[in-house]
Amino acid sequence: MRLEDLDYELPSELIAQHPAARREDARLLVLDRGAGTLGDHRFATLGDRLAPGDVLVVNETRVRPARLIAHRASGGRVELLFVRPEQAGAWRVLARPAKRARTGTRLTAADGALVLEVIAEGEDGERTVRPLEGDLAAALAAHGAIPLPPYIRRAPEPEDGERYQTVFARAEGAVAAPTAGLHFSRELVATLASRGIETVPITLHVGPGTFRPVTSKDFERHVMDEEWFEVSDAAAQAIRAARARGGRIVAVGTTAVRALESACDANGGALGPTSGWTRKFIHPPYAFRAVDALITNFHLPRTTLLLLVAAFAGEEPLRWAYAHAVAARYRFYSYGDAMLVL
Repeated sequence: MRLEDLDYELPSELIAQHPAARREDARLLVLDRGAGTLGDHRFATLGDRLAPGDVLVVNETRVRPARLIAHRASGGRVELLFVRPEQAGAWRVLARPAKRARTGTRLTAADGALVLEVIAEGEDGERTVRPLEGDLAAALAAHGAIPLPPYIRRAPEPEDGERYQTVFARAEGAVAAPTAGLHFSRELVATLASRGIETVPITLHVGPGTFRPVTSKDFERHVMDEEWFEVSDAAAQAIRAARARGGRIVAVGTTAVRALESACDANGGALGPTSGWTRKFIHPPYAFRAVDALITNFHLPRTTLLLLVAAFAGEEPLRWAYAHAVAARYRFYSYGDAMLVL
């Protein structure tokens, strides 16, 4: 398969700029690989597509208010995206424009309450900063903005503070939401539980690499950014028990897939408890070990996300599904509609 084989044309008006009125109001395209069928549904009817004993594996990462505006002593503006903490209180950030954040530069933010120093430079705008004055956590909480994806062409609004988090969000550490989980309300989760469909949490802190396109024509040469993940012993036991009783493991999002498959890698191919950093890159062909079905949003061309879905759904069925979604005017990307691959 070539990377360009998954390209598709998308009218700009189909890129969702706001979430649906209610989380479960999103549309749901169901691709049944075994039957070779597509079906148009609403996400609120997800329980009708699943069975008692199935398990939904959800990512409980929480998006950090990671975008902060800082200024140089000269007044020059620098936008910082706080990616993850490093040793000794330092942080890895993405700086824009990076040329204004050279090593040794001091940056002031949070109305002067926070002073940072750039102590190292990396590629593609990566910088390492350390606080010289002030409380970084307090500054992010008070002045940080939710880092909406670049294809959402507006500034963050108050509703994004809630709607760009899943109802499962617990462990802060992501710079982007695990968007397949955005369609679940607490009421829908309760309804599914009443039907015998269990929800099992895992964690993968989504990094900025989720938005980076695959630029090499030989996509297998693409190197993923490191992301921290955890599959607890309780989660691994619940998933194994579901499989043993004949239930399906339904991954909610590509991040859940990558966490589960990374845990298999760390345990000799069998799912077990694991935590650490992963660069797991799933692309065709791939033999999945821990996932039987997948809930996912619609993804940009030439991304690792779309390649993972192609590996699970199959290249031809995926092209068919995306062509149908465009023709039927589904909403795309983070705040858009969803697809269930059975």
